[in-house]
Amino acid sequence: MFRNILVPIDGSDHAARALAEAADLARSNNAGLTIVSCAPDISAWMLGGAGWGAPVDLDQLTREAENEHRELLEQAAATVEDVKPATVLVHGRPARAIVKQVEQAGHDLVVMGSRGRGDVRSLLLGSVSHEVLQTSPAAVLVVHAEHQEG
Repeated sequence: MFRNILVPIDGSDHAARALAEAADLARSNNAGLTIVSCAPDISAWMLGGAGWGAPVDLDQLTREAENEHRELLEQAAATVEDVKPATVLVHGRPARAIVKQVEQAGHDLVVMGSRGRGDVRSLLLGSVSHEVLQTSPAAVLVVHAEHQEG
């Protein structure tokens, strides 16, 4: 049914659960699996004027963020069994970058985690999964992390 699955990760428990579900779907559908992580675009504006005091090396901060996200991608890919996932590092606002990846690579399913804040809190706080769900041309499966009892 699905041939080209995308799973965004951010190092959270709910993203790990989504990756496990996406890998199961990829195995059962003999589909391709791509893991994506979104490194932020770092600018002086994002740092809230931090450049006014001590000098800030934006290039160094960008490299460090990219390296962290590449490592996150490698670690996530290593957890997937029986499927060889592709990995992609994107930049910018996560929801927009994810949807752009869907459009460019022709993904037919996005499997992503959600913290499960609910509609009202998502409206106030924003939600990457909610925005992707509203704007993606592909189907979106939202997976919640398993709740721990006790």
